[in-house]
Amino acid sequence: MFEKIRKRCEALSANFKEISAERKLQLQQLAAFIQEKTDQQAAVKLVYVCTHNSRRSHLGQVWAAVAADFYGVVGVSTFSGGTEATALHPNAIEALSAAGFAIEQTTNHPNPIYTIAYSDSKYSTCFSKLYNDAANPTSGFAAIMTCSDAEENCPFIPACDLRIGTTYHDPKAFDGSVLQLEKYQERSNQIALECLYVFSLIQQV
Repeated sequence: MFEKIRKRCEALSANFKEISAERKLQLQQLAAFIQEKTDQQAAVKLVYVCTHNSRRSHLGQVWAAVAADFYGVVGVSTFSGGTEATALHPNAIEALSAAGFAIEQTTNHPNPIYTIAYSDSKYSTCFSKLYNDAANPTSGFAAIMTCSDAEENCPFIPACDLRIGTTYHDPKAFDGSVLQLEKYQERSNQIALECLYVFSLIQQV
């Protein structure tokens, strides 16, 4: 894992006290799903869902992969999707770059594909897509709703084993403002903190 990302994970994981007791109860439901799959030696598939699959859901996909690696939880695959397909937003890319990720755009069209690496050999492939896109799992996964719009507008996601609403405020509200990068980094850190908390709870044989 890249040193800057590892140090951020170490700093964040020392501050789980910042997560409210109510929020921890929600996150423990996701940890229970991961624990059950791990105990069964089954694949752990996590799909982070937001309306446009452009900001928060990608942050969830990327940081969940990092958190699993940080705690040595194997067999985890992370994905993202939306109720609409748009594009991974440049401000989310900027926040991840500032956190230490190596980001490469691999296609050149209005909805580009990116590799977002957290080590020399480990990365997430990110592009905007519907939650039921062919790139995402079709069964046995957890659907993590990262925005209230997706939570309300996706009343049913077929074949998921768990649907959980851990929604986050949208940093889009600060696009074009002097607080833009600060607020995107704040949201990135919050999502990273909660992903780390979830994977810190996983016991492996």
